[in-house]
Amino acid sequence: MKKLLCLFAMVCFILGTTGVSFANAKDSSLSEKEKAIVPIASFMTTGDITNLKMAVNKGLDSGLTVNETKEIIVHLYAYCGFPRALNGLSAVNEVLEERQANGINDVFGKEATPIPADTDILKIGTDVQTKVSGAPVDLTALSPAIDEYLKTHLFGDLFARDVLSFTQREIATISALASMSGTQSQFQAHLNCGLNVGLTPAQLQDIVNVLSTEVNPQIATDAQPILDKVLTARK
Repeated sequence: MKKLLCLFAMVCFILGTTGVSFANAKDSSLSEKEKAIVPIASFMTTGDITNLKMAVNKGLDSGLTVNETKEIIVHLYAYCGFPRALNGLSAVNEVLEERQANGINDVFGKEATPIPADTDILKIGTDVQTKVSGAPVDLTALSPAIDEYLKTHLFGDLFARDVLSFTQREIATISALASMSGTQSQFQAHLNCGLNVGLTPAQLQDIVNVLSTEVNPQIATDAQPILDKVLTARK
């Protein structure tokens, strides 16, 4: 699996350099709502439930809906596994109960639009993977099964859930990968993927800055040279 992730990371990085150039993108900062995704993703990934609950509180206060907050964690189960996701969702429910007890009625927001039964999820996932990566990706030589699962489940089932945008999903993914040990190549790949789906260099820098100020300065210290490398290669 480690070899697979490293191969996919290299593919995303190589293909990402041919994707959408950031030169003409609007160089704006992340909104407060988008910034709130960063610590939620990071603390969920590392299993820091105490700080995750504080981050969820801040995220809800910053405009995240209940369903958006939960969707961040649902999305990241593909990167961090079910145990972290289930613990994270339980923490969100605890926060909601505490806020309701204090008279705070949070907005639940939209539900994911149901996918029609006759949907060709493989085609949808392949198209999404191509957009996010910057070009078609084929891992069948490594494993036909993993290639299909990546296309149908991660880029199909999960990305088709319209509770979060592609950019919000990449903010969460980038934040999670920056916070994990041994995932530098995947982090680098998803910085490119973030640019491909519309995040700007300034917004990627915001992610690193939030990791520094609200999560752990060492994570940002480790992430900064990788971000610098990606942005230099995309010029």
